[in-house]
Amino acid sequence: MSDDRTLVIKRVLDAPRELVFAAWVDPAQAAQWWGPKGFTTVSAEMDVRVGGEWRRRMRSPDGPEHRSRGVYREIVRPERLVFTFCWEQGGAPGHGPETVVTLIFADLGSGRTELTLHQAPFATVAGRDDHRTGWSGALERLADYLKARVN
Repeated sequence: MSDDRTLVIKRVLDAPRELVFAAWVDPAQAAQWWGPKGFTTVSAEMDVRVGGEWRRRMRSPDGPEHRSRGVYREIVRPERLVFTFCWEQGGAPGHGPETVVTLIFADLGSGRTELTLHQAPFATVAGRDDHRTGWSGALERLADYLKARVN
């Protein structure tokens, strides 16, 4: 797999690993932060078990809805979460390839967690970069959400 078709983002979050992990697997929590800045989660369905499916609908600030879905492949609480990701159109897989997202939650002590997000393979560098923008905004929202929960 070519490195230009792989996305890796690392982020240190000021929250305990268990809390960070829970924000990824609890639909009510995920709905509070999922999606790029300015987006609103319309629905978050999550069957968090190996083989379970997840689906999300987000509304962009200018109105259109974006739907994504996937299947959980690996769950090691609170260390690792692996799931597929694809965009959906009309209830069926949509534009772009199905990718695999791997999240690693490293306990840094003192109530801090390093989150590593790995997503691949992308068909194009532009597709990878679009996801980098989206995930970066979502991770900023996650950091804000966790900060409010910890304080």
